[in-house]
Amino acid sequence: MSTTPQGWDLSGKVAVVTGAARGIGLETVKLLRSRGARIIASDINSMVNELAGEDIASFCGDVSEEATAIRTIALALQRFGSIDILVNNAGRTMNKPVIEMSVADWDGIMATNARGNFLHSREAVRAMIGKGGGAIVNVASIVSAVGMKDTAVYAASKGAIAQLTKVVAVEYGDRGIRANAVAPGVVETDILEGIVENSKGTLASYGHAHPIGRVAQPIDIAEVIAFLASPASSFMTGALVMADGGYTAL
Repeated sequence: MSTTPQGWDLSGKVAVVTGAARGIGLETVKLLRSRGARIIASDINSMVNELAGEDIASFCGDVSEEATAIRTIALALQRFGSIDILVNNAGRTMNKPVIEMSVADWDGIMATNARGNFLHSREAVRAMIGKGGGAIVNVASIVSAVGMKDTAVYAASKGAIAQLTKVVAVEYGDRGIRANAVAPGVVETDILEGIVENSKGTLASYGHAHPIGRVAQPIDIAEVIAFLASPASSFMTGALVMADGGYTAL
């Protein structure tokens, strides 16, 4: 017998999770699957194909490309006959002062984070309208709400995600579609891999900046995502949920 609370039970639901190969995305796939959902796991990294199985289908593609969004949602409908949940998790970061940032830097991050979120949301909403509703959960960041040095393009992209979340919630709430965003504080993932040495250790060192005294682990954020995707949060839409260890309470 399942020990999952009834409101969190996702049996019979179909979820698309982008950025699913590692970190928050991977933990989200595992958690949603453990609660009964069938999954389309998408990532630009071919490692995502290792997740494929009876109840998990994989798709390897760049979220910033329109064809990827179209094909990912189509795969959910073809393989499992529905899409009930979209988790827009895929994202990239960049740490540069504004005056050192190139147009290519700006466009590249905005394409992955903001355009990728928009494209997948658009395609998911189109499919969800036809089936009576669904839940979209977007992964924003604390920098969508507060300023932080050297994060101009990352903050702008995450701010765009927070606002897109609100607009989708307002436009499609009466069609049974909820849209919420989670805003993590620092999470110990490999998002800084190739940018700084010992990327996870560097991130972990920011624990002191959070009143809770540590940075988040990917599963901490996956739990919030799973809640927002579930019937337990049925009266929540348009929210930016701070999962930041108290960072923005300071």
